[in-house]
Amino acid sequence: MENLAQILLLLGVGVAVVVVFQRLHIPTSLGYLLVGIILGPYTIGPSVYAPEFRTLGEFGVVFLLFTIGLNFSLPQLQALRHQVLGFGTGQVFFTTAAVGLVLWLAGLAPAAAFVFGAVFAQSSTSIIGSQLNEQGEANTHHGRFGLAMSVFQDVTAVPFLVIIPVLGMAVGASVLATALGWALVKAALAIAVVFFAGRWLLRPLFQIVTKRRSAEVFTLTVLLIALLSAWVTNQLGLSLAFGAFLAGMMLGETEFRHQVESSIQPFRDVLLGLFFVGIGMRFDPMTLPPIWHWTVLGALLILASKILIVNILLRRSQIDARVALRTGLLLAVGGEFGLALAAIAIDSNVIDMQLGQIAMTSVLFSMIAGAVLIRFNGVISAHLSRAARSDSDTTVAPAPLDDQQRQVLIAGYGRVGHTVAVLLKSSGVPFTAFDINPERVAQGLADGYPVVYGDITDPGMLEAIGVARASLVVVTIDQTDTALRMIAALNRICPQVAVIARAKDLAASSSLIQAGAVHAYPETIEASLRLGAAALKILQVPDADVDLVIQEFRDWDYQPVAEAEQNK
Repeated sequence: MENLAQILLLLGVGVAVVVVFQRLHIPTSLGYLLVGIILGPYTIGPSVYAPEFRTLGEFGVVFLLFTIGLNFSLPQLQALRHQVLGFGTGQVFFTTAAVGLVLWLAGLAPAAAFVFGAVFAQSSTSIIGSQLNEQGEANTHHGRFGLAMSVFQDVTAVPFLVIIPVLGMAVGASVLATALGWALVKAALAIAVVFFAGRWLLRPLFQIVTKRRSAEVFTLTVLLIALLSAWVTNQLGLSLAFGAFLAGMMLGETEFRHQVESSIQPFRDVLLGLFFVGIGMRFDPMTLPPIWHWTVLGALLILASKILIVNILLRRSQIDARVALRTGLLLAVGGEFGLALAAIAIDSNVIDMQLGQIAMTSVLFSMIAGAVLIRFNGVISAHLSRAARSDSDTTVAPAPLDDQQRQVLIAGYGRVGHTVAVLLKSSGVPFTAFDINPERVAQGLADGYPVVYGDITDPGMLEAIGVARASLVVVTIDQTDTALRMIAALNRICPQVAVIARAKDLAASSSLIQAGAVHAYPETIEASLRLGAAALKILQVPDADVDLVIQEFRDWDYQPVAEAEQNK
């Protein structure tokens, strides 16, 4: 318990700073960096030092790459092989090459110049996404391009995790080529091992685990798979994060992907926060005066190189000049993953501590300046392109939504859920159904429907599946308490998404509507209405009159039935 006081100090400062940053709508990663600077050994006041913190922080990167792998499975990468894949790869490649070449010509060693290029090529998805949402630009053309390319940058960082540690061991060109070649061979071996193990073992394993209906066992299994894959690649001399990324890719192809992401998210967020705290502790403010001009030049190099390269790439693909420029302004911001790569390079002795200070401070300055560029990207692009200063492009009608954004989410794939799925599919409406019964999930997949394993009543699960982008949620589960919890979570997370629900009786229907459902249809009364409608039609009452009577009952929230029950 000797470190308990330090743990309490770290948690107390962390909670205070993160709460303030969240209230100010500043990315929390910057808050964790500030916590590290405050509690680091280079500032006045109490400091926190425990080797265990650094080790735990490294697992934050492991779980981050695991989550990225979940969202970039092989089929998804195949689907993105055209524009976004080309733009994302081109931006990272050309930025790394251009920055590396400039710094090599300026006198930096080739390995160090390469590291700076890789670090500077990264952009912050969290800063871009949060500011675009706040500004209402997430669905504009430049917003969609910027977000897609920034997310793909996280994937392109994976090869750097393999290459950078090797650079610290190489002493000559021939040794470097041999070491890199051997590292790539081991990476290919790791990919093959994880790929075949994932294809043959992971889905059967999770099918067995989900039958236990235990969230605890499920979470333990997720942790085991992520860390076991990381251990395998580490044994091959590669990074822990690389193995976690491969495991995430394999699980991303299964029906358990969303629940896996929801289960791992708390561990990822906390441990990644510790990682950024550790990076913040590396900052020495006293070293800034002698190197401040290099850090400012580094930040300017980050901003200018990415604005120019992104603009050229998009313009060559016949993208509108204004959209290309605004996308470049979005991606100019430095990225958290750049800080992670800089820390790995320091630990691998590829760059010394002073160069590491320059790299990380440059990224930090570019994150601050880049946030300003994102905020005023419309004004800046209008000025640079000498266009009229209007907000027409900012408020441009959103691009057509893809299937994931237009789709309906079905909560529960039992008898009612299956019926809703059949109706939606026959009408050509895209949907995804969720259920925690693995047998129902397997049956749905066998029927050819997109049924996914997941507890949709979990708020973390709702955020993981991107429920805010859905056009409708249909709640078909028959447990009223569970349905109420889910509707309350939906109303809190995304009140703009319409919800209709199944109810057992009139009392349950009223409760669900009060919780936020647009409609809640009680099964017992609906069955009676259908029976009455059939009777009226047999008695040759016109169909239009029958439909009108039935609809009036529904529009009045079944008040005639409720009054009849009260008068009994």
